[in-house]
Amino acid sequence: MDSGPAWAANPTPLGPFSAPNATTPWLGRDEELAKVEIGVLGTVLVLATGGNLTVLLTLGQPSRKRSRMHLFVLHLALTDLGVALFQVLPQLLWDITYRFQGPDLLCRAVKYLQVLSMFASTYMLLAMTLDRYLAVCRPLRSLQQPSQSTYRLIAAPWLLAAILSLPQVFIFSLREVIQGTGVLDCWADFRVPWGPRVYITWTTLAIFVLPVAMLTACYSLIYHKICKNLKVKTQARKVEGKGWRTWDRTSPSGPAAPMRGLPPRVSSISTISRAKIQTVKMTFVIVLAYIACWAPFFSVQMWSVWDKSAPDEDSTDVAFTLSMLLGSLSSCCNPWVYMGFNSHLRPRPLRHLAGRVPQPLSSNTYASPSSSRVLAPHLTRFSRDNLDTCSLSLSSWRMYLSRKGKEQEQGEGQNVELLPEKRSA
Repeated sequence: MDSGPAWAANPTPLGPFSAPNATTPWLGRDEELAKVEIGVLGTVLVLATGGNLTVLLTLGQPSRKRSRMHLFVLHLALTDLGVALFQVLPQLLWDITYRFQGPDLLCRAVKYLQVLSMFASTYMLLAMTLDRYLAVCRPLRSLQQPSQSTYRLIAAPWLLAAILSLPQVFIFSLREVIQGTGVLDCWADFRVPWGPRVYITWTTLAIFVLPVAMLTACYSLIYHKICKNLKVKTQARKVEGKGWRTWDRTSPSGPAAPMRGLPPRVSSISTISRAKIQTVKMTFVIVLAYIACWAPFFSVQMWSVWDKSAPDEDSTDVAFTLSMLLGSLSSCCNPWVYMGFNSHLRPRPLRHLAGRVPQPLSSNTYASPSSSRVLAPHLTRFSRDNLDTCSLSLSSWRMYLSRKGKEQEQGEGQNVELLPEKRSA
C-alpha cells in the first residue's frame, strides 16, 4: 500500500508545516534515525540559544549607546532566539516523546509560534537589509529619518509575522492518528486534497522566495552604488595628485568652497564610509547563511507535496530528514557573524584570542577637528551612523590652508586658481 507523500505519512514532526494524513496506518518510526534527529536538534538548540543570548546580553546593557545598526542586530538576535526556543525546542521534545504531549490549545500555540519565529527572523533580516540600502543609496533620506521611523521599520516584521502565522492556529489541532485507536497527535487537517500543496507553496513564497528576491535586488543596488562611489573616489585622488583645485576667498560658504574644483559629489553627503561598507558586508554574510540553510528545507518541503515519489518516513532517507532539520541552523550562524565583525559582542576570552578586528556597528568616525569647527552647527542633528559621511577630505583641507597662507603673504584679494603646470613641448 502506498503511504503517500511525506506530508501525508509523517507522524514525526519534521517541521512546522508537517501535515500527516489520518488515514495512514503507519504507527512506528525508525529509532536510529530518531536519535540522529534528537542529536542534531539538541546541537542546534545549544548553539543558537548560547550565541544569541550572548549578543542580547551585550547589546542590552543599559549604559550602552545604540546606533540604528545595533537595534537591528538586537532584534534579529531576538528573532533567532525565538527560532531556538519556539521552533527547535518543541521539535526536540516532540522527537523525544514521539507523540505530542499536551492539550489542543498547546498544540495550536506551538504550531503558531514555530511559524511566527520563521516569519519574524526572515522579515527582520529583510528590514535590516533595507536599512543598509537606505544608508548607502539614499543617505539624505537616511539622515533625515527620525528615530520613530527606525522603530517602525523594526516593528513591521513582528506585526507581519504575527498576522501571517495565524493560519497555523486553524489548520493544526490535536486529533487521532487513526480513528478509534485513541492515539493523539498534533496534526494538520486540510479539507481538500490540494490543500497541502497550496499551503506549503504559499509559505515557501512568503518566507523564502519573495524575501530572497528582494534581498537580491537590494544588494544589487548597493553593489552598484559602492562601485560608483569607489570610482568617484579614485578620480578624486587622481585630481588631487595633479593639483587641480579652485579656491574662492570671497565665497559666502567659506572653507566649503575648496571642494568646487573636485569632481561632483566627491565630498558630498553620499560618500560611503568604510564603517558603513563593513556593516553591508556583515549583513551580506548573514543573508548568504540564511539562503544556504533554508534553501534545502524549502526545497524538500516543495518536493514532498508536489512529487508523489518523494521519500517518506518508511524510506529512512537520512539526507531527506536532515534537510528538514537544518533550516534553523542559520540562527546558530548569525551570532557568530555579529561577533566576527564586531569584537565588542564577543565574550572576553574570545576577544583576547581573536585580537582586534574592524568595528562596523558603531560607525563613530567623525570629521577632523578643523572641519568639525566649520560643520558642527549643521551636524549636531545627524545620527552617529552618518556623521563620517559629512567630513571634508583632510588632504584637501591642508591644501586649502597652505594656499590661503600664501595668498595672505602675497596680499592677493581675488580668486586664485591652481592648475597643473604645462609641460614644454
